[in-house]
Amino acid sequence: MKIEKNTAVTLRYKLTDAAGKLLDPGREPMVYLHGGYDAIFPKVEAALDGQLPGYQTTLLLAPQDAFGERDESLLQTIPKTQFPPGVKVGGQLQSLAADGQPRMFNVLKIKGDTVMLDGNHPMAGKSLRFALTVSAVRAATEEEIAHGHVHGAHGHHH
Repeated sequence: MKIEKNTAVTLRYKLTDAAGKLLDPGREPMVYLHGGYDAIFPKVEAALDGQLPGYQTTLLLAPQDAFGERDESLLQTIPKTQFPPGVKVGGQLQSLAADGQPRMFNVLKIKGDTVMLDGNHPMAGKSLRFALTVSAVRAATEEEIAHGHVHGAHGHHH
């Protein structure tokens, strides 16, 4: 079966940065609903459209085609008193961004009475190389299409 709108696609992948440093070995397959459901980067989805199981490719994604460019306005320095006890460098906290939307922030640094947070995705600003192999393609179920994501093994579980 070809990859087309409303198919569930299973991929084996390896993700590296542009220099070849391993970022994600892809130990578990990735399963996504194909056809504009925002489950995978659009450039990856476009490259896979019309392909069959067994298809292999390596794609280099510029930052704007992956996790976006870094946005320095997402760096914040907050008084330590506004955090729960035990806040640590490398931890993640959910907070409201300047636009009022919930956003994940990574704790970059704790210096004295202040905590520096970064609301950028950890891979923002990086070019990424995806080595992909299409393992399987099947028709998505009506429920998966209605929910906008794949259910079951390696997909979403309710």
